[in-house]
Amino acid sequence: MTSDRWEPAAFKARVDEVLRRFVAQQADEFAAIDPSLGAVAEQLEAAVADGKRLRAAFCYWGWRAVGQPDNDALLRAAASIELVHAAAVVHDDLIDDSPLRHGRPTAHVTLRGAVGRRPGADAAGRSLAMLVGDLLMALAGQLFATSGVPAAYLVRARPLWSVMARELIAGECLEILHTGAGPDTETSLKVIRYKTAKYTAEQPLLIGGALAGAGARLREGYSAYGLPLGEAFQLRDDLLGLFGDPEHTGKASADDVRGQRPTALLAETWHLAGDGERELLHALLGRGDLDTKGLDAVRGMMRRLKAPDRIEDMIGARVEEALDALHQLEVPAHATAALTALAHSAAVRLF
Repeated sequence: MTSDRWEPAAFKARVDEVLRRFVAQQADEFAAIDPSLGAVAEQLEAAVADGKRLRAAFCYWGWRAVGQPDNDALLRAAASIELVHAAAVVHDDLIDDSPLRHGRPTAHVTLRGAVGRRPGADAAGRSLAMLVGDLLMALAGQLFATSGVPAAYLVRARPLWSVMARELIAGECLEILHTGAGPDTETSLKVIRYKTAKYTAEQPLLIGGALAGAGARLREGYSAYGLPLGEAFQLRDDLLGLFGDPEHTGKASADDVRGQRPTALLAETWHLAGDGERELLHALLGRGDLDTKGLDAVRGMMRRLKAPDRIEDMIGARVEEALDALHQLEVPAHATAALTALAHSAAVRLF
């Protein structure tokens, strides 16, 4: 991609190739330590095999919107944020005990099988998955530091990595602390803001901008655009998690209900529900043995109460807020066009 025209498929292919080569080399070096590490090394590669590469794209356009040209070194730096995402996904699936991701068994499920039938295999599989996530986070920093971007540029952006990690972990902690608690929309929005929204759009934009030397006004604009858009992304994810086609989403539909996670969708449903409906919700939420009939009952209640429509309204309002902020930025026209397209890709999708 050498022109100013935004070509998402070409960009994704470039990022995929960077990640594939880098992680394959790291996995080979890891497995060379001992043959028994082969299954763990395979999970490193599996963790980066799929993805929309939105985080890399936001970082890339955070750079380009300053007026900087396309650059292979910058692309590698942007790709490193996808490794942060891969680490977060492995950890998140472990914390939530999710069985599927992209239609395949998650890391801790796969690694449980690699341990065999010895006592404690389940705990061993979970421990191995935790370490896969830890290693992916370390590799993210390595790819960023060795991307080829000049050291003086990296120094400008490096502090933002600490902010990104702190906020991401804070969001995950908030979700754990509020899982199973009384549903509350504001609490749910705070969870998604820190767990997902900031590291999905805002922080990648700010990192790309810092690498490029963006001024304070542009950085403020990046936040005004990126934060509501990141929230819209996660709100869409929550809707798809329950109402999306598992063939497209690659995830188990009942996870949020069985785990009674603090999603805005569940909080809005609770807020709209009457006493009888709350009694039914209380009986169904958090049940690990929830069957299809119970899940359909929750979905039916949500539809009757129009809770999904409330979430759609939240998504629409945040996309509008993001685009309003974008159109106030003094950036090249091709950057505005690309960031507009990315906004729709993040908020309007089937998986």
